[in-house]
Amino acid sequence: MMSETNASKELTGTTIQAIFAVCLIVGTVAFFVGLAGDHPERAWQAYLVNFLLWSGMATGGVLFSAIMHVTKATWSGRMAAIAESFAAFFPVSFVLFLILFLGKSYVFPWLHHDLHGKDVWLNVPFLFTRNFVALLILYGVGFAYLYNSLQLQYGTGTGPSGKLRQNLYRRWQERGVSSDHIRERMTFLGYLYCFCFAVVLSLMGYDLVMASDPHWISTLFGAYTFVKAVYVGFGALIILSSILYIRNGEATGLKRSNFHDLGKLFFAFCLVWGDFFYAQLVVIWYGNISEETAFVIERVMLFPWNRLAWTVLIVSFVFPFLILLNKKIKTIPQAMIVICTVAITGIWLEHFLLLGPAFSHGAHELTLGVLDVLVTLGFLGLMAFAVMYFLKQFPEAAVASKGEGT
Repeated sequence: MMSETNASKELTGTTIQAIFAVCLIVGTVAFFVGLAGDHPERAWQAYLVNFLLWSGMATGGVLFSAIMHVTKATWSGRMAAIAESFAAFFPVSFVLFLILFLGKSYVFPWLHHDLHGKDVWLNVPFLFTRNFVALLILYGVGFAYLYNSLQLQYGTGTGPSGKLRQNLYRRWQERGVSSDHIRERMTFLGYLYCFCFAVVLSLMGYDLVMASDPHWISTLFGAYTFVKAVYVGFGALIILSSILYIRNGEATGLKRSNFHDLGKLFFAFCLVWGDFFYAQLVVIWYGNISEETAFVIERVMLFPWNRLAWTVLIVSFVFPFLILLNKKIKTIPQAMIVICTVAITGIWLEHFLLLGPAFSHGAHELTLGVLDVLVTLGFLGLMAFAVMYFLKQFPEAAVASKGEGT
């Protein structure tokens, strides 16, 4: 009976890998077809939107583990270990950022604008250099935190499988660092990662999103960007944890109470994101300064973007807010998968709302189509393979040892 169960899981795993491989291939082909078409800017718009979404998701997921450690919280159970799997997307994200340089003439609409002296900050060499260094620091700190966390969790194990795991295990055994020292380093790196997360995500928000309209400025936009990354990162963690729980049951070490607690945190950041979304608008509205209002009017009041703005608000705030008021719904993994997927889809649309008018001035219809969906599927495939690679190297993250989590 046990062998039949394992065979069934292996078959299911192979099927899942095949599905994500198809997503990756289809997304890649769609992107190149878009580049070769009449509107290559549409392909680069889809690429930029998904780079921002999935990179924010990965960094936000790892942030959960860092927060749990520095606050010495234990309510998350195995979810903190599962959250660390998103770090596997860091190298992918870094390479994807470098590829953005190839589409600089499409990705940065301000290249064709008179910047009125802002070219000191908004120039391609300086922009790519500072963001290159910023991402390198953020991902480097993230990997340093992950390294110590893995050593604390698995450094005393025996007989690790996999080349990466064996090399890490050998290094851990040679150094022989005490658990207390590892925890101290994790605490320092956890705080440092939280700080770098806020700074780097703010910088990316300013340089890759807000700068698309170089004459619009919002001092709140940086905070809005990293709050949004936390929101989607926690949502993605709920989805991943729910899938593992549905697949492996109590062997994951997860309990319904873990989902309820994380669901409350996700609900809280739904409120924070909604507040930041509204706060930017109301300040610009009562300030009524023409340099600020033009950006908002085009996206909130003018057709066709006003419909998308209302859709984003309903899908990413109203829908999860009303449903998550219910206590029981947070304990149902299947329901949380749907709720978090809908909320993340809304944030995906929100990126198009922010960037779309800059890429398609004077558009009479939304510049959203099949190409955008297919490119998104390609990024989904990349994220899925990165997470699956991590869980293959460290399967204990998905299946707890006997007695753990009880």
